[in-house]
Amino acid sequence: MYRSQQLFYFMKPSDKDPIKLRLQVFLSRNGVCSRRQAMDIIKEGRVKFNGQICREPSAPVDSSRDHVFVDGKRVQVKRYDYVLLNKPAGYTTTKFDRHAQKTVLNLLPRKFRHLSSVGRLDRDTEGLLLLTNDGDAAYQLTHPKFNVDKTYFARVSGNLEMDKRKKVESGVVLDGKRTAPAKIKKVKPLKNVTELMITIHEGRKRQVRFMFSKVGHRVIYLKRLIQGPLVLGALKKGEWRLLNQQEIEGLKKM
Repeated sequence: MYRSQQLFYFMKPSDKDPIKLRLQVFLSRNGVCSRRQAMDIIKEGRVKFNGQICREPSAPVDSSRDHVFVDGKRVQVKRYDYVLLNKPAGYTTTKFDRHAQKTVLNLLPRKFRHLSSVGRLDRDTEGLLLLTNDGDAAYQLTHPKFNVDKTYFARVSGNLEMDKRKKVESGVVLDGKRTAPAKIKKVKPLKNVTELMITIHEGRKRQVRFMFSKVGHRVIYLKRLIQGPLVLGALKKGEWRLLNQQEIEGLKKM
């Protein structure tokens, strides 16, 4: 292997460079094997990178120009779709539910109905919902260990007193386990209700609703506005759009 090629494997791409995946991740994302298996395959010398055997799992791969072969067969880049939907109330996010009258897939063109939702919103909750076939992105957006923030606009019954706000922020016990700390801001008391923004990074079922219920407040309206690097913005209720390249790169950088 030439010295220039050796250096290429360990150079850190600048912010202006195209997004690159580690070789180990590249193999996993494109359906060759799991990440753990990819490590073994690479170490065994079964992977060729631009004509040279590569035993470095962290070698950066630019899928638009690099060529990767495993056991003599070229790895084809799998196409990923990313759809951002402003989910209306009344739609379920479950892909197959015989009891659901309307699912979020009904809001998408047929060519996108193979996608899966990333982090469910319950039927009565509105807002940002990502649908994709990119399993890595879905995993990183939803697994608690990555601490990905999700911000919601909520309208709760009654006047949210400071002591109850602090209880929600410090964590309440749900099903025998305390929730992780939350952040509440932009609290606006109105007649018989309180509007606020709440940020959490867990994803338990109906978590925000149960958190407020624990301190005696019913969630009347709930809408997700932000999930990780994604922002709902001005997308109208029931409408969808494809992620732009900057947003996709933001997901990959996670």
